[in-house]
Amino acid sequence: MLTEIVKTTLLNCSLVDSDIIKYKSRVQAIHDTLPRYELTGWMDSPLQDHDALLASIERVASEVRACADVLVVVGVGGSFLGARAIQEALMPYFGLAKSGIEVVYVGLNMSGAYIKELLAYLDSKQVYVNVISKSGGTMEPALAFRTMRLYMEERYGDKSTERIIVTTDAEKGILKGIADEAGYRQFVIPNDVGGRFSVLTPVGLLPVAVAGVDIRALMAGAKRSAEELAESDLSKNDAYKYAVMRHMLYEEGYSIELLASFEPGLNKFHEWWKQLFGESEGKVKKGLYPSTVNFSTDLHSIGQFIQDGKPILFETLLHFHEIEGDLKVPFDPRNEDGLNYLSHRTFNEINAISKQGTALAHAEGGVPVIQLELPKLDAYHLGYLIYFFMKACAMSACLLEVNPFDQPGVEAYKRKMLELLQEEKVSK
Repeated sequence: MLTEIVKTTLLNCSLVDSDIIKYKSRVQAIHDTLPRYELTGWMDSPLQDHDALLASIERVASEVRACADVLVVVGVGGSFLGARAIQEALMPYFGLAKSGIEVVYVGLNMSGAYIKELLAYLDSKQVYVNVISKSGGTMEPALAFRTMRLYMEERYGDKSTERIIVTTDAEKGILKGIADEAGYRQFVIPNDVGGRFSVLTPVGLLPVAVAGVDIRALMAGAKRSAEELAESDLSKNDAYKYAVMRHMLYEEGYSIELLASFEPGLNKFHEWWKQLFGESEGKVKKGLYPSTVNFSTDLHSIGQFIQDGKPILFETLLHFHEIEGDLKVPFDPRNEDGLNYLSHRTFNEINAISKQGTALAHAEGGVPVIQLELPKLDAYHLGYLIYFFMKACAMSACLLEVNPFDQPGVEAYKRKMLELLQEEKVSK
């Protein structure tokens, strides 16, 4: 077990190590066939030399920070969730990182109010735009980019070309054609990496570098994860062990997995995780429903259902032992609230005890709890965890006998939306 980085344990469940080991040969077979799937370039990517690419991203990020107050990232799904997850997990809760500027997102919805307010907000600031799409044909970011492109041209004229950066396919697609014609600078989305597995490519690296994240530390963590999770042995690969645990619980009849954490900055990381597992596994009427909670806030809302509700869910508890920044509970001589007994502790210490108590209470209430523990919430360990979850997701989907790397249901909604829009066009 890789206790140095991720410690994986299971509380209150009939599953034991001997049950998990029964999957040894099946995991080995899937491990051997995984590289034969399309869109698996992410698996070996952290092991490759990316120095030139990282240097190029750092140069552009430095320029953006020097010349702008805001970077507007245009994208949806895998084109923005990973970047926003890393940004919010590692950046200050209030204000900006000393080495970064504000990064905001558009194209994730089609709310006219959202886009209108964004444009008004940008009027008093200097702006760069990074549009991210492999094809350029997805409706939400395509409409947002049309809007942002015209906005930038109106504000900056010919100089707008220097302020729009495109991350797209190397050879084809609507966005690639637009970028070539306009002369926009471009970063490449690798052909062999799908959207929800693309956060460790320029898709995620450029926005978070602008925000002030150390992308070299992020990639170093991912590299170590790729090295340590290269074996199929369940006693040495905790990502596969986690995949088998969740699959066995699914086979026992649990239908929902709750990813839970105790740090509010991980809320957007939860959203990235939801897409990763939901879009990879939810096919042919199979798959766990991925949902998330953030404690202790949600202990006062959904906590009652988790503890005593219908036994349809299990919990994956994500915990970082060290969080940068802490505050000691102040001593108050009045002690009207009776809390002076806690004045020798810090808030993070109490939060950790709250985590422990919650895990024990839920386990005693009959809820299976998988604990994933990491030493520290920083760029290095987050990079490790991102790769950990991607590797676990690929194995988990294959245990369900579904393709982890396509999304036919998403394509179905896009077709229906276009049909309705075309019908309206014809009727007019």
